[in-house]
Amino acid sequence: MENIGVIFRKAVADDLPAIINLLGDDELGQAREDTSSPIAEAYLHAFHAINADINQFLAVAVIDDEISATLQLTFIPGLARKGAWRGQIEAVRVAKKHRSSGLGQQFFNWAIAKCKDKGCHLVQLTTDKTRNDAHRFYDRLGFNATHEGYKLKINHS
Repeated sequence: MENIGVIFRKAVADDLPAIINLLGDDELGQAREDTSSPIAEAYLHAFHAINADINQFLAVAVIDDEISATLQLTFIPGLARKGAWRGQIEAVRVAKKHRSSGLGQQFFNWAIAKCKDKGCHLVQLTTDKTRNDAHRFYDRLGFNATHEGYKLKINHS
């Protein structure tokens, strides 16, 4: 796929239904996301928090006026590595019809360039251990699985 016809941009509130549908469009997402209409308030609150934070960038890839992929960039300042900034890429989803088309690689190239422009010295991501296709994709892009990640789910009851 060539860059012609693909627009990478910051997401706007009107993009939320399409983004949420992308997030929920696989086995893991179906268990985690609420793709019902109208959009759950939690998504709106999250969008506004992301949008208000200068170190957050919710991005979409648009092809023929359709949201075809999404990811979230977080720019993390830190003391480690001599005060280096890190770019964190999360919540990556590509519409089924665009998988294996080159869109994902183009989107990552764009996101990595954004991180470089921000002064990041490192780009990192996490991915679910069951997403074997994603692991192969990240390996092809040059990412290395150098760390073991841990998460703690906090219950709000």
